[in-house]
Amino acid sequence: MNKQTKKILKSGLLSGIGYAGFMAAFDYADGQDFRIWRFLFNALFFGLAMSVLSRYSAKKQGEE
Repeated sequence: MNKQTKKILKSGLLSGIGYAGFMAAFDYADGQDFRIWRFLFNALFFGLAMSVLSRYSAKKQGEE
């Protein structure tokens, strides 16, 4: 695995978990219980989106 792939995976993982944690905190503040499936969905969906955007950004910077 090269450096760019590792960077993209780390970016997606950290941003996905951060976003899911932030959303879980909002749910907790509203008085709702912690829902693991919602947390996992938020982490995977947002992490995947951020990985795609990170890859696109890295590819664009490589072309310039």
